[in-house]
Amino acid sequence: MTAVGARAVPGGSGSPQDSPATIGVIGPGAMGLGIVASLVRGGFRVAARDVRAEANARAAGAGATVLDSPAAVARAAAIVVVIVVDDRQVDDVLFGADGILAAGARDRIVLVASTVDPAYVRSLPERCAPHGVTILDTPVSGGPARAADGTMTMMVAGDPGARERCAGVFAAIAGRTFAISGRVGDAAATKIVNNLLAATNLAAAAEALALADALGLDVRATADVISASSGASWIFDDRVPRALDGDYAPRAAARILAKDAGIACDAAGRLNADATFARAARAAFVDTVDAGYGEDDDAAIIRRARERLGHSRQAEPRAGTLSVPARGRRRRNGRT
Repeated sequence: MTAVGARAVPGGSGSPQDSPATIGVIGPGAMGLGIVASLVRGGFRVAARDVRAEANARAAGAGATVLDSPAAVARAAAIVVVIVVDDRQVDDVLFGADGILAAGARDRIVLVASTVDPAYVRSLPERCAPHGVTILDTPVSGGPARAADGTMTMMVAGDPGARERCAGVFAAIAGRTFAISGRVGDAAATKIVNNLLAATNLAAAAEALALADALGLDVRATADVISASSGASWIFDDRVPRALDGDYAPRAAARILAKDAGIACDAAGRLNADATFARAARAAFVDTVDAGYGEDDDAAIIRRARERLGHSRQAEPRAGTLSVPARGRRRRNGRT
């Protein structure tokens, strides 16, 4: 297909009345649960499935009907949103023994909303088309809160006809939908470029604030200056306040941004392109994961940067400094 320039378009003019009555959501986790809630609020019925019992319980609480496999979801819904952690999980959802293709239901559209390698996403249409399944490349951004209130950003690439069929779904779950191109994989590439900047900005912010702390500055005051100055970024303003409060409850786990930075490095490597900042960000996040913070919010990289500058984990921070809990070393978590 011919690629077209990325442009911002409204969330979609469709409605539940001109879209399938039941939408599938596979992976009702941090972001997926918000998608379930937004679809229900938009008047759709939702069929959901997760490998975790607690995620299924939350999806049911949000109004979804929980089914026992991705195949069952595909039988119930002509449009299925897949929002899982990585390409291995996407592969299992699509091609596993109880996967979507095993359902034997044709004329299905699968929205791959996970953040995965663009090369992987580009391989999916050829694998799925013989089974009557159309792939749309639809990664999302904005975090769990914006997923829950239906205001997250969605990037879309793929067949225009399939995109039109999904217009009502896009309107229900996204505040802004960007039409990237007709080529599956281009939206995934756009998302990886965005997440590379997010990871790099957050890693640099962590280092800057750790340095401010080591210099004896009031870190909260320094953060206020940065937020009003040229060093500001969206992710700085979103992550830093909760890090300064010692709040590392996971909205987006550190291991996820480590994975995304790694995907950016891999993509650059295939192009023989130097990706100095991508490698530095990946190293900083991998170090954060290896230090035991993989399941914490990715704001934990700010805490880890302070540790790397030589502060004891047991040291009590003075007023206005970065919060480092006084506790023993946590179990290491090396997953990325």
